[in-house]
Amino acid sequence: MSSKKPSKQRKRFFNAPLHRRGKIMSVHLSPELREKYGVRSVPIRVGDKVKILRGDNKGIEGKVTRVDRKNYRVYVENVVRENARGEKVPIPIHYSNVMIVELDLSDEWRRRKLESRVVEAEGGSSG
Repeated sequence: MSSKKPSKQRKRFFNAPLHRRGKIMSVHLSPELREKYGVRSVPIRVGDKVKILRGDNKGIEGKVTRVDRKNYRVYVENVVRENARGEKVPIPIHYSNVMIVELDLSDEWRRRKLESRVVEAEGGSSG
């Protein structure tokens, strides 16, 4: 049971342990994937291909290279800026500003989980 109070919601969000932050960092799926799997969002992982929806890098697509659960940020390949030394450093992007366009299904458990949701969605709609 969770509270309706915004202050308590924020407290739980910012003080969440890392194993819960993974689920909190669920990202919207593209309309095609949403139709295919019958689910609106899934937790983001390294290897997923995403499209940036907000900010200076809007419209860029690339693979997720790192998921920072501590700061609620993801890093996308080729989304970099130059620092004072002239080195290329990745730009952190908030997970809510990206959309998954291609899932990394190399993990057997994740693939089975998504396929079971497809079966549930089909079974639930016909009955």
